[in-house]
Amino acid sequence: MPDSGVSRAQQERHEEHIVHTHPPTLPGTAAVAAARRVGLLVTLVLGGLTALPPLSMDMYLPALPAVTDSLHAPASTVQLTLTACLTGMALGQLVVGPMSDRWGRRKPLLLGMIVYVAATAICAFAPSAELLIGFRLLQGLAGAAGIVISRAVVRDLYDGDEMARFFSTLMLISGVAPVIAPVIGGQVLRFTDWRGIFAVLTVVGVLLTLVVWKWLHETLPEADRHTGGVGDALRTMRGLLADRVFTGYMVAGSLAFAALFAYVAASPFVVQEIYGASPQTFSLLFGVNSIGLIAVGQINGKILVGRVSLDKALGFGLAVISLAAVALLLMTSGVFGEVGLLPVAVGLFVLMSAMGLAMPNTNTQALMRTRHAAGSASALLGTSSFLIGAIASPLVGIAGEDTAVPMAVVQVVCALSAVACFLVLCRPWRNKTRSSDQPVRG
Repeated sequence: MPDSGVSRAQQERHEEHIVHTHPPTLPGTAAVAAARRVGLLVTLVLGGLTALPPLSMDMYLPALPAVTDSLHAPASTVQLTLTACLTGMALGQLVVGPMSDRWGRRKPLLLGMIVYVAATAICAFAPSAELLIGFRLLQGLAGAAGIVISRAVVRDLYDGDEMARFFSTLMLISGVAPVIAPVIGGQVLRFTDWRGIFAVLTVVGVLLTLVVWKWLHETLPEADRHTGGVGDALRTMRGLLADRVFTGYMVAGSLAFAALFAYVAASPFVVQEIYGASPQTFSLLFGVNSIGLIAVGQINGKILVGRVSLDKALGFGLAVISLAAVALLLMTSGVFGEVGLLPVAVGLFVLMSAMGLAMPNTNTQALMRTRHAAGSASALLGTSSFLIGAIASPLVGIAGEDTAVPMAVVQVVCALSAVACFLVLCRPWRNKTRSSDQPVRG
């Protein structure tokens, strides 16, 4: 692990380039306070970029049943609007990641944000499910810029345990989005229809674009940029995928994300249609689960990092996710007889909370091996997560709207597969020390 003092010095040098701050002649505590404000500003901007994808999807979740009625489409078709958005985010990262390694972080990010705003505004006027699916795909393609570049910026600024702590901090900020998004979505539905949700998202996109344009400056020096074309980008990605440990963390994290997204895609129908809860009750339960994820993420960043190895924390998180998924399968399949909403909600809360250990630590362990190509590595991490999540999304509704068993089956398969990838490919007991100075070359 690199020395934390070095990483802090690197962080301070980079932050001087990316945000406006007070002159370095400020005396004593004033200089310290200014430096803290700089770090907080970077955190808030990156947190906003990371929060945009869950905001785009979770505000929309309470409206899924209403969309099926409004557009006269079956639930499985409407769930494809989630799949399309995820697929777009996955494919877009493959393009934006290498672009950011070649042209820097700022220009591709601003371009993506502008297209995202336009696509989101168009979604509000979609007259059919098919067109809504198409516009959601475009929304995802553009929104990918915020996802992949925010991770790449973190890799530009941080290393080692500092990076793990920052990812946990990002989880705190971006985690506010899934807490408040369904609540906002449910409240918007009290005054307008589902189209109003996309109008709100358009305003959010405009504001975030302005924040990025004004305050997030370049973090990748020209000397560190790649000059090659598409072929060079493909060779870099091939070299990353050839690294067994990087691939292990990538796939394990992606499968854990798929278990989470199985819940995201199925929960509106499970909670509202099967258990008869209102959109507001669904929003409240979703928010409670998100709070659990945030809390565990903060325990990871503030308490565990530096005291417990990242692999141990990750392994424990994957184990808890697997146990929660098995419990949900037993409950939803009738092994314990008829169960109400409360036991199922508890199982989902445990599964979501354990993601606070799995998600930041898989990202950190993978990115610590990729100093030379953070954009491409971030693209692969994001693409893998969103593609597997996109596959999981339609599977949860394969048996219709009257059973939660498919959701639980998908979660069990994904969780156990994540554990297998972690053990077989990462082999944590054989790799106790991993240096970020072990670049993977194409």
